Amino acid sequence: MVFAPRNTTLLACIIFVALASSPFIFQILRGDTNGNFSTLYDSFEAGVLTATTGARAKFSWDSVPPSDHLVWHDCYTEHQCARLNVPLNYSDPYGEKAIIALTRIPSPLPVGSPWYRGPILFNPGGPGGSGVDLVVQAGKLFSTIVGPQFDVLGFDPRGVGHSVPRVSFFETAAERALWGSVGPHVLDASAGEVARQWARSKVINGLAGERLLNLLPHINTDQTARDMLRITEAHGNEKLQYWGFSYGTVLGATFAAMFPDKIERMIIDGVVDVENYYATLWTNNLLDTDKTMQTFFDGCAEAGPDDCPFYAPTAEDISRNLTNLYNAIRKKPVPVRTKVSYGLVDYNRLRTTIFMSLYTPYATFPALARGLADLAAGDGRLLFEMEEFPPFQCSCDEGPPRIDIVDEAYAAILCNDGVDISESLGDFEKYFKHLTEKSSWGELWSAIRGNCISWPRLPKSHFQGPFTGNTSFPILLIGNTADPVTPLWAAKKVSKGYPGSVVLTQNSPGHSSLTAPSLCTQKYIRRYFTDGTLPDRGTVCEVIKSPFSQITSKTPTDQTPFENNWTSDERDILTAITALSMISRSSAPYPL
Repeated sequence: MVFAPRNTTLLACIIFVALASSPFIFQILRGDTNGNFSTLYDSFEAGVLTATTGARAKFSWDSVPPSDHLVWHDCYTEHQCARLNVPLNYSDPYGEKAIIALTRIPSPLPVGSPWYRGPILFNPGGPGGSGVDLVVQAGKLFSTIVGPQFDVLGFDPRGVGHSVPRVSFFETAAERALWGSVGPHVLDASAGEVARQWARSKVINGLAGERLLNLLPHINTDQTARDMLRITEAHGNEKLQYWGFSYGTVLGATFAAMFPDKIERMIIDGVVDVENYYATLWTNNLLDTDKTMQTFFDGCAEAGPDDCPFYAPTAEDISRNLTNLYNAIRKKPVPVRTKVSYGLVDYNRLRTTIFMSLYTPYATFPALARGLADLAAGDGRLLFEMEEFPPFQCSCDEGPPRIDIVDEAYAAILCNDGVDISESLGDFEKYFKHLTEKSSWGELWSAIRGNCISWPRLPKSHFQGPFTGNTSFPILLIGNTADPVTPLWAAKKVSKGYPGSVVLTQNSPGHSSLTAPSLCTQKYIRRYFTDGTLPDRGTVCEVIKSPFSQITSKTPTDQTPFENNWTSDERDILTAITALSMISRSSAPYPL
């Protein structure tokens, strides 16, 4: 599961799309002359983002009429969009409709070609992440990885983003901004933050019941799984092809349990313990978080002061220096004014920024090291900017309104999916104590369950397991050795419910395979989609570099310099996964 990127962060994907056809991309693979990826990244950012934002502004989903069939319209840049009618309630298939927004990078092959393989559906996580935004901004990279035989298709799950009806507990964007985000934050028991979270949840979930009571029973993973089958059938296919990340693995595992005979290919990547999720527990996500943090300490010590500004002679020294910085910031927050906004680097901001960096080490560890070094010297600007968004402004401009992913969507899905929890403050305090005793990161993670306190008591008739099935094609599960929120252990657990499934291990820190450049992993992914080849059980894929280093040459297959040993397809795949791994996930409301 993912604190999925907001639109402003996801836009960065398009930078690399523009570069993908250029030899200059190989400089990005090496780093610039100083081994600095971010320099090359920044040099293209302004122009490419401006072009992308313009394309988005010119397109309105109102120009795409909903249909009972898939009718594709040109949209954005080199994309096609459609809006598909589905039953709001599958128990009443001829009743009220929901409208699912879809976008795709179409295969260059004609539908009638014997090599055309149909769509692969993508879900970016969340719950509540926008598959439309994912494919609009990174679809070409995914197309490069899976191959030209496939359409790369993103959809906004019901209640989310461009799909309607849309979950929103607030009547205006200004009302939401005044209330404040429920994104990742530290619950400090000594400062009354646990009780404050409890009280806030009672207010916001009271609004949910007051304003959306008729809609909420239909916003859950069960109904979204049925929507995926409907999308697949609307393409003229009987079986699903799917690649889901984080919460998207909950969606995938649920689909596989509900429709085991409807799977053509399925990859679930960054796997959640599905049973724990549906029990609204959130108690075993942090098993490897400290291991991920340790890769920062180890990598920084190994990289040296030139490549890691927060350097100290040993990993233990770096860890100790960070603890000292935590203590200093608790006592004396650092005020910050940037070109965009202003605020404080306090303990909450520091802790949250570090936690978010663990999702995407290759994109964020070098910047984190510089930010920590600057902060230790009294300058908090860089660290503040790692999680900075422009302040809210009311807009009276005419034209299509901007559709952002809102906090409420993730709460609606995960609280509806899971069992009802106690409304008692005492019980929440006991839960907080239990989680923080298991992991220091529980001070951030426990807010997720807290968001479901006093959730409207709705019928729990949707599918909630068991998560087993003899699938029509074996599932490929992928887990990283140091994933901060979906430990490898969970992938192995979920795999046991689906005979024939295989767990592919990627030896890297970060959340899902996308956050580290492994040619090995992505080649297995392509083989799986194109010809159904699964890796041998126990296969472990290495990466081409560490977060602080340039490409190394540790293995002859995947890490020998590409000019001499890699095929054209391998170069393209490596280009795409390197680009994806360099995209950071800034703070957002989604827990996974």
